[in-house]
Amino acid sequence: MSSTQRESDPSRAAPATRSVRVWDVPVRLCHWSLVVLLAVCWYTGETSGVDEMTWHMRCGYAVLGMVVFRLLWGFVGSSTARFTHFLRGPRATLASVAELIRLRPPSPIGHSPLGGWMIAALLACLLTQAVTGLFASDEVMTEGPLSHRVTGATVAFLTTVHKWNFELLLVLVGTHVAAVLFHLLVLRANLILPMLTGRKCIPADTPDPALNFAGPGTTVLVAAVAAGAVYLLVR
Repeated sequence: MSSTQRESDPSRAAPATRSVRVWDVPVRLCHWSLVVLLAVCWYTGETSGVDEMTWHMRCGYAVLGMVVFRLLWGFVGSSTARFTHFLRGPRATLASVAELIRLRPPSPIGHSPLGGWMIAALLACLLTQAVTGLFASDEVMTEGPLSHRVTGATVAFLTTVHKWNFELLLVLVGTHVAAVLFHLLVLRANLILPMLTGRKCIPADTPDPALNFAGPGTTVLVAAVAAGAVYLLVR
């Protein structure tokens, strides 16, 4: 068979796909904002200058607000953002692991069960980091806004947790990035583009996913609650 015949052979043609909406704007904005904020927190924490620590704390407040927003959004947000959509039991999670071992591309709309638990772990770690930072102190020039409300021993303990939890957070972030690259380079599944555009390609003959997307009013309300809670907490 000639190369021209092979190229025109329908059986060798790429399967038809179509694009569907998967991720809403709040999830994508929260995701990429946390990426930037975490990078700034890491840089300013390592530099430890006066101005740097001021920005470290500001970014810490922003991280806390983003995490609170994402937690609330996990209950009242769009379908793919809700915890009930992607936090699955042991059987589904193990099946997700088996699919990876067999090098089969993921098929779920949204997070896979294994990916869902990674998101939960990252949110828990980010929340721990932000909350402990409110009580942490370097015993030189910077202390969290709530450090004066607890004993010195508690401040010392939470400062230690703040430092070690960040190391755990780096491990989780590294694992997350490695998993995304594995999907991209080995499974040929691009998880980055949908988190940028909000859309994912699915087989053309696949029925439309039954998804509901929260409106702007819900977004504004949840954002206001999250921002207000952080403001009252730190002020």
